[in-house]
Amino acid sequence: MKNLPRIVIVGRMNVGKSTLFNRLSVSVKSLTLDYDGVTRDFIKDTVDWQGHSFDLIDTGGISLRKTNDVILETVRKKALDVVKSADVVLFVCDAKIGILPEDREISKYLHTLSAKVILIANKVDSSLSAENIHEFDRLGHKSIISISAQHGTGIADLLEASVNSLPAKKEHKDDDENLLCKVVLLGKPNVGKSSLMNLLVKDERSIVADIPGTTREAVAEKISFCKEDILLTDTAGVRRKRAVNEQLEGLMVKSSFKALKDAHLVLLLVDASQGRLADQELKLAFYSFEHYKSLIILFNKRDLVTQESEAALKFNLEPYQHLIKKIETINISCKNGKNVGRVMRKVQKVCKRHSQRFSDDELSILFKEALIRRQLFHKTNPLRVLRVRQIGSSPIAILIIANEPKWFGSSQLAYFENQMRRVYDLKGAPIKFVVRKKG
Repeated sequence: MKNLPRIVIVGRMNVGKSTLFNRLSVSVKSLTLDYDGVTRDFIKDTVDWQGHSFDLIDTGGISLRKTNDVILETVRKKALDVVKSADVVLFVCDAKIGILPEDREISKYLHTLSAKVILIANKVDSSLSAENIHEFDRLGHKSIISISAQHGTGIADLLEASVNSLPAKKEHKDDDENLLCKVVLLGKPNVGKSSLMNLLVKDERSIVADIPGTTREAVAEKISFCKEDILLTDTAGVRRKRAVNEQLEGLMVKSSFKALKDAHLVLLLVDASQGRLADQELKLAFYSFEHYKSLIILFNKRDLVTQESEAALKFNLEPYQHLIKKIETINISCKNGKNVGRVMRKVQKVCKRHSQRFSDDELSILFKEALIRRQLFHKTNPLRVLRVRQIGSSPIAILIIANEPKWFGSSQLAYFENQMRRVYDLKGAPIKFVVRKKG
């Protein structure tokens, strides 16, 4: 796995750290709302600039003062740990406001670290803010750069100073060379996604608290399992649309679905003690599989399951057996660790099923023999399969050359899917069919 140098963005609340991260990041976006503490979990992206690659990290807002708020104190400690691991620190201040006591405290702390510090006077988009620049000399940092993260002013100078401050460049293997698949944790708020993420990563990478909505952004981490890398992403809880009643909650939903779109496999966590899958959980399950994402449902909180809730869950799942029989399910408990050790083994198996390839000749024979055993018709017209070949993997994509493509509806394709599942090990992996006429 590639071990890139780290550039960490720090500063007090609302100085523009997330706006700067979004300006520099290519694929990951931090939330930028005008609330204190919007960024909680730190987020990370790999940035390439003029031949230099580095991990850019946006912290949850650094503070040296302890707090009695459990979540804010966890955020504070995590931010400090991230800063200690940095090669370069981008210390963001607000040029419009000038130096505040909290800026002085952070600056004093940064002087104790071995990392190189670049002080950034942000929001320099007026004559007033420009006049405040020299005030920051008093903080004692050698490198001071004025920028406007919102408008992009000074960003090139900042990038050049940042990469010039990085440690000597080392040769690395391609970051995705051993990447098996991208896995996303989805589910309603407070079902245990962050707890599971921490258990799988074997580190407190995500913030855990018994409060719905603690994770506000998608948090990704690569983990190695049996010499293969898996990108695991923890997401904000997905609520029903009518329950999204504020802007931040809406962004949580967008963040989760962006992570789903990029994933190969979905780990859908549900609270087994509830005795049922909620409507939004069922929608997530069907949406994932119908959009060709491999799917594993994890029934969490098994330590709280009673005989009544066990029977209720079995009864309520019965109408959805046409999906359940195609996917993998595991009963787990993040609280006592039951079966958590099985999760990554199952993820690895399903990811390999998702990316496997088949012989075109075998597929053609399988589909033709299936029509011999049971002839399919469109009205009175028999369906004919002339040739079958695989045109993709991750997800598996099968091309059927047929006598009349429009006769191959969902029920006919379901028949061929069942034939493939009968012969091949495809549990948890979706299949995409494309039907064309011989050209």
